[in-house]
Amino acid sequence: QVHLVESGGGLVQAGGSLRLSCLASGLTLSNYAMGWFRQAPGKEREFVAAVSRSSINKYYADFVKGRFTISRDNAGNMVYLQMNSLKPEETAVYYCAADLWTLGWSRAKAIDGREYDFWGQGTQVTVSS
Repeated sequence: QVHLVESGGGLVQAGGSLRLSCLASGLTLSNYAMGWFRQAPGKEREFVAAVSRSSINKYYADFVKGRFTISRDNAGNMVYLQMNSLKPEETAVYYCAADLWTLGWSRAKAIDGREYDFWGQGTQVTVSS
């Protein structure tokens, strides 16, 4: 059974940093592209970042470029999201997701939540002003 467990969320002041972690089990992580999404109250889920199986390709939402960094450790079954210069409007539940990699994986697929096969339960990030 596949499990994705996020951690590292919490309360941080505007301008601060957090590092989210996602521990994967029940799958061979190197077979999956991995993504982070977020959902704020009353809003739709949105793409944040994604990384290919071997970390060669990384994609980011325009609003996080230069501030967030996605990384992975396949041997340790971990995926990370380093978030810097956080803003109050980025308060949301952040989700880790796994997408069984296929030839032709691209940004178009990476940003589409419907492409992902497994999801974690999420971790709350609250940014105070």
